[in-house]
Amino acid sequence: MEFKRTHMCGSLRNSDLGKEVVLMGWVAKKRNLGSLVFIDLRDKTGISQIVIREEDSENYQKAREISPEYVLEVKGKVYERESKNPDIPTGDIEIIAYKINILDKAKTPPIYIKDDDDVSENLRLKYRYLDMRKPSVQKNLKLRSDIVRTMREYFYDNDFTEVETPFLTKPTPEGARDYLVPSRINDGKFYALPQSPQLLKQILMIGSLDRYFQVVKCFRDEDLRANRQPEFTQLDLEMSFSNQDDVIAMNEGLLKVLFDNYTDYNLELPINRMDYSEAMESYGSDKPDLRYGYKIKNVTDLFVDSEFKVFAENTSDGKSVRAINFKGLEEKYSRKQLDKLTDFVKDYGLKGLSYIKFNDSMQSSIKKFLTDELIDGLREKLDAEDGDLIFLAADKDRTVLEALGALRVKIAKDNKLFEKEYALTWVVNFPMFEYSEEEDRYVAQHHPFTMPNEEDIDLLLTEPEKVRTQAYDIVINGDEMGGGSVRINNSDLQKKVFEALKLSDEDIKNKFGFFIEALQYGTPPHAGLAYGLDRLLMLFAKTDNIKDIIAFPKTQSATCPLTEAPALVDEKALEELNIKLRWFYKWQWLKKV
Repeated sequence: MEFKRTHMCGSLRNSDLGKEVVLMGWVAKKRNLGSLVFIDLRDKTGISQIVIREEDSENYQKAREISPEYVLEVKGKVYERESKNPDIPTGDIEIIAYKINILDKAKTPPIYIKDDDDVSENLRLKYRYLDMRKPSVQKNLKLRSDIVRTMREYFYDNDFTEVETPFLTKPTPEGARDYLVPSRINDGKFYALPQSPQLLKQILMIGSLDRYFQVVKCFRDEDLRANRQPEFTQLDLEMSFSNQDDVIAMNEGLLKVLFDNYTDYNLELPINRMDYSEAMESYGSDKPDLRYGYKIKNVTDLFVDSEFKVFAENTSDGKSVRAINFKGLEEKYSRKQLDKLTDFVKDYGLKGLSYIKFNDSMQSSIKKFLTDELIDGLREKLDAEDGDLIFLAADKDRTVLEALGALRVKIAKDNKLFEKEYALTWVVNFPMFEYSEEEDRYVAQHHPFTMPNEEDIDLLLTEPEKVRTQAYDIVINGDEMGGGSVRINNSDLQKKVFEALKLSDEDIKNKFGFFIEALQYGTPPHAGLAYGLDRLLMLFAKTDNIKDIIAFPKTQSATCPLTEAPALVDEKALEELNIKLRWFYKWQWLKKV
């Protein structure tokens, strides 16, 4: 470089007229107009227009050779544009070049460097370094940095200590699958990449750190969805001598700061709390989207003696008939569209979906079974009137609730039924356990270190399904943004929970022995929470794609098109780790054949 950069490309304004400046960046566009060459020079802040005149023969000839994405150094003077561009912040000015230096040349890019390109996601990720040059990606990565800085400052101001916990730790398989790392030095043994720093942050409390936080990478080897990645970032925190209310208050303060700084929304505190049972009964989800209404209603009693056997047979023994009234949507759905919704709920285990269109003629898939008494009962319970579309389903409670909950979300999104931009709630009193048919035992709904509600402790070994916990999730716009709980701080109670999970003494010792021992040396009451930072950033970036707010994301198949990870490892590396791949030698043999 010949010069020292004085300004960023997106920073110049009318107040800079007459200044001599040095800009550096990439060529976004070049226009050759005969006696003039115009170059749009781009860096992370924006674009400035560079003008090269024909009489400046040296720079003019150089400019004619320049192509898109060349890296340039430009020295010149700021002038007012004759033809202004109101679409960009620098649209009132231009730079008449004195000197242009080509810092590096560029091949023709395989993707367009603009936000409205129509390029496949896989190609974008393969050439992520080019995709990053787009204003939208730059904006999101800057937003991520700003929000993380704000979070850090908030916790520093509240006397938290930032501590880094290790990435190479012990497998503790009570949750998703671990990513395992073989140890070369300790033959036959493996580390696990952390799914969360859960046990270690609790140990920090035992170590009297009092208040801890960390922005930390976590890893889970699980099937991916739109808002999931195999490696993700948590904002993790823990507080000693604290209860549920303390943690919630601390985090409400953080959320208030974030909303004040990064939205126009006035977040009012305290944030409402909703019991888990209400969330499931009314919304079919433990992360209800409260930007709109359309609650699920229990109409089981209306169908106890119904001639419609499909419903009548689901009125007892943990089964029910549920309904949702989508007001004013009667005309929005054709028979074909209703059939598609039936197919949709089948993915959630429902065998079928019934509907009623309230109008002059009342259309319904179960019309012949609807008596006047039934219709009047539905109208009253569902506040139904002409123009409304009612959906009904019957099955096991959990199945019908989850299916109708998903249907509620789908119809709201499809019809843009949102009544507010943001809706926040704390969901509390989660069940301690849920039954796993696959494992034929109860498993922890959150994790096995969650403190049960005091009044439910005696039920741990006799009626575990009734045990509720001091757990709490912060839900925003139908997404769980963070979750936490009061932790068990007594080794005897912790062992009792493990017993309820049907873990043997050997299992407990092998998986959690170090932690159980630590609990015996004076453990303060403590509680914490962890945010899915990436999901929280999606909210503030107003995107539905988690890849938009991560610099180098993975695909849905957990691969990186840029680096081509994961990759095969050569035999020597495997030998050093004493690892043999069952398929590897067969593959080598086939190659030779």
